[in-house]
Amino acid sequence: MDFAYSKKTEDLCQKVSMFMDKHIVPRIRQYNEEVHAGTYPVSFMEDLKALAKSEGLWNLFLPHLKDDEPGTRLTNLEYAPIAEITGRVSWAAEVFNCNAPDTGNMELLHMFASPEQREKWLKPLLDGDIRSAFCMTEPDVASSDATNITTLITREGDEYVINGRKWFTTNASHPNCKLFIVMGKTDPSADSYQQQSMVLVAQDTPGLEVVRNTNVLNHHSPEGHCEVVFKNVRVPVGNLLGEEGSGFALAQARLGPGRIHHCMRSLGAAEVALELMVERAQERKTFGKYLYQHGSVGEWIARSRIEIDQARLLVLKAAWMMDNVGIKEARKEIAMIKALVPSVLATVADRAIQVFGAMGLTPDTPLADIYGAGRSLRIADGPDEVHLHSIARMEIKKHQKSHGQASVYLTPPNRL
Repeated sequence: MDFAYSKKTEDLCQKVSMFMDKHIVPRIRQYNEEVHAGTYPVSFMEDLKALAKSEGLWNLFLPHLKDDEPGTRLTNLEYAPIAEITGRVSWAAEVFNCNAPDTGNMELLHMFASPEQREKWLKPLLDGDIRSAFCMTEPDVASSDATNITTLITREGDEYVINGRKWFTTNASHPNCKLFIVMGKTDPSADSYQQQSMVLVAQDTPGLEVVRNTNVLNHHSPEGHCEVVFKNVRVPVGNLLGEEGSGFALAQARLGPGRIHHCMRSLGAAEVALELMVERAQERKTFGKYLYQHGSVGEWIARSRIEIDQARLLVLKAAWMMDNVGIKEARKEIAMIKALVPSVLATVADRAIQVFGAMGLTPDTPLADIYGAGRSLRIADGPDEVHLHSIARMEIKKHQKSHGQASVYLTPPNRL
C-alpha cells in the first residue's frame, strides 16, 4: 500500500489551502455573526461557491463523474488530504460542494438513479443549486439497526404512500433543501434485509412536515438536524430509487463513503484543536512555568500528535482499500476508522479546552464546537458499539477460518 500523495494531490492541497486562507478563514467571524443574527444561508456563500467552481475546486469527492458532469475526479485516497484541509472550518465543505449529507446523496443518485431522476435531482445537486436530506433515523426505534425502521411506503396504483416519522435529518432546515431521500419498508413480511426501499420526495410534497430543528448538545445548526413527519405523502412510482427491497443495500453503499468523508474532515478539526492547544501552552504561565512545561500538558500534546497521525494512517488505508479492492472488502477498515476517529477528535478537543480553561468553553474559540462534533459523530452514521461489534465479528470469523492456529504459541506446563 502506497499512501504517498501524488503531484496532482499535492497541487490541489496547495490550491485548497490557499483558497481557505484567503477566502474562508477571514470570514469565520462574519459567518458566526450572520448565523447568530438569523441570516442563513450566509450572504457570501453563493459567491464563494462560484469562485471555488471557477477555480476547479468543485465536487472533489466523486471519482466516477461523467464527462458532462462538473467536478474534479479524485480517488478516495486523493480526496483524503483535501477533505482534511476543508475540515478545519466546519462550514467550508459546502463552498466546494463537498458537504454532508449532499455528498452521500449525490453518490446514491450517481449509482442508482434513473435517467429522469438524474436530470431532475442529480444535475442540480452537482451544480450546487439545491441541497438535499437523507431520512433514515427514527425517534421511536433503535435506528442503529436499520431493520427496525417503521416508516411504511405502501404502493397504491401508480403511487407510493409514505407514513412515518424521522429525525436527525440533516439539511432539512436549509432553505435550498429541495429533495428528501426517504428509507422505509415496502414489504414488512419479506426477509429482514429485503423489506426496505428508498424513494425520492420533493420538499414541497403535501404531507411532508418539518416539525422542529433539534439542537445537538444544545448547539443550534442552521441547516438543521430535524424531526420530519410524513403523513400520507404521495409520490409517483417513478420516484423509487433502485428497486423495491434494495433499500438496505443502497444504505450500505451510501454509508461507506459518507463515513470516511466524516473521518477525513475530522482529522482537520483535530489538527486545529492541537494547534490551538500548542499555542496556548506557550502563551500562558501557571506556578512560574509555561503550561507546556507542566508534565501533564506536554503529555497531552504528545499523545494528541500520536493519536491524530495513527488515525490518519488508518483513514488512508481505508481509502486505499476502497479504491483498490472495493467498499465491501474495506468494510472492516471503514468500521475501524468510524469507531476511532470521532473519539480521537473529541479527546484532542477536550485536552485543548482544558489547556484554554474557561475560554475553551466559550464561542471565543472553536473548541466547544469541535468537541461537540466529535461527540456527536460517535453516534452519527452508527454508534461506536455497532462498529466495534462488526469488527469483532469479522475478527472472529477470520480466526475461525485459520482453525485457531494461534494456539501453537501457547506453552502450558507439562503435566505428569
